[in-house]
Amino acid sequence: MKRTAKAHWNGTLKDGQGKISTQSTVLNNTQFSFKTRFDEGVGTNPEELIAAAHAGCFTMAVGAALTQAGFTPGDLDTEAILDLDMATLSITGIHLELKASAIEGVDNAKFQEVALGAKANCIISKALSVPITLNATYAG
Repeated sequence: MKRTAKAHWNGTLKDGQGKISTQSTVLNNTQFSFKTRFDEGVGTNPEELIAAAHAGCFTMAVGAALTQAGFTPGDLDTEAILDLDMATLSITGIHLELKASAIEGVDNAKFQEVALGAKANCIISKALSVPITLNATYAG
């Protein structure tokens, strides 16, 4: 299975504009720019999208793990907080803040075990350290 996204950029770093689109078209020419990435502006940015993907993946993984352990998941809400070090232009970490309720029969110890397992094993957690390949073509 393959999932795709496309990005287009035109202009300098500070004055340019970009658009991001996804295969599903949930994002369809969604704008991003220097302001949306490093300041405040209308649009998205790559780090926000990584945080959103991680929150979604992790939350689903918790639900799946609870189900596999014989529990019916109730409400699961996750906020992913990505830290971007501006001095080194690197992501220094992602903190997942999970709030859960209405999971009949689960005790806190089992819930913590499930949450830690989901953090380690969700697809996005594992993807954040995979090899990256590149094919670059210049038609200038």
